[in-house]
Amino acid sequence: MTPLMRHRYTLLAALPLAVFCSLICVTPAIAQNNPKQSRHFPPELVDWVPYEKNPVFTAAGPGHWDAKIRERGWVLRDGDKYFMWYTGYDGQRVGIKKLGLATSSDGLTWTRYPQNPIYDRHWTEDMMVVKREATLYMFAEGFKHGRAYPFGGRLHDEPHLLKSTDGIHWTRPGALEFRNASGLVAPDIYGTPVGWFEDGQWYLFYEKMDLGVWLAKSKDLRVWTNVQDLPVLMPGPDDFVYYLFGLIQIVKYQGRYYGYYHAMGDAAPGKWSTCVAVSDDLLRWHKYHNNPLVKNNKSSGILVPDGDRFRMYTMHDQVDVYFPREK
Repeated sequence: MTPLMRHRYTLLAALPLAVFCSLICVTPAIAQNNPKQSRHFPPELVDWVPYEKNPVFTAAGPGHWDAKIRERGWVLRDGDKYFMWYTGYDGQRVGIKKLGLATSSDGLTWTRYPQNPIYDRHWTEDMMVVKREATLYMFAEGFKHGRAYPFGGRLHDEPHLLKSTDGIHWTRPGALEFRNASGLVAPDIYGTPVGWFEDGQWYLFYEKMDLGVWLAKSKDLRVWTNVQDLPVLMPGPDDFVYYLFGLIQIVKYQGRYYGYYHAMGDAAPGKWSTCVAVSDDLLRWHKYHNNPLVKNNKSSGILVPDGDRFRMYTMHDQVDVYFPREK
């Protein structure tokens, strides 16, 4: 058994019984690849070529507040300008994670905002942004005090919400509260929040210790109630190939939902790969049979429309960009 496999089973053994059963007993169809679904994965969403001048953005290096950058950042094209929010820290695992901003006219050459970090009052990492009318909603991981991982270290996965109208100045309504499908408060480990708004309803995908993805909904953006208490996405189908993963982004394209996620397994210990799954209803997902899209620690992949097509950015621990393969 590899160290990563031992790590996974240590995590499973430490989970509450209800969570453990939901991961082990979930309907197998949720986690299975389905080659028949390949026609639902158009090449412009899955066939990527790296930009020849990668990386397009890196950490600033020793002596800077963003000596390193970490996990998911977010790129948003708004009009003729690109905004990139990213997490910077001093390079130490326990270093406070702060929010930075860079802007660009083409999404390739980036300029750091001179007053970075733009938000440092609360631990902020692994964030994503939803623009709704004139408001930007940022869903991010924060730090939860006083709890510890069962395998050592501190537990800090507590999603929180920030809001802004200019992308620079952010206010924090607070941490998010989660409830199970029956409405009971469900204190647990919640990470990598992915917000989605459609038809007047807010949805939030989240993971628990990278072992599964759940879906919740909310009326007020603070209290989130599970759509179902089983995960909607799980590692696999071969858990010994991909057994740690988290959802990064939802894209709606030609009437279907595409969930881009990153995964880690024995094939590349310690390294994350970017993958994709498709759904018609946000609940039932089919994974692309030719995952991963990019590998070798190219993770936290997000798609950004550039006016003519999508481009894909991978965000950790440097920012690379990919374009659809020319036919």
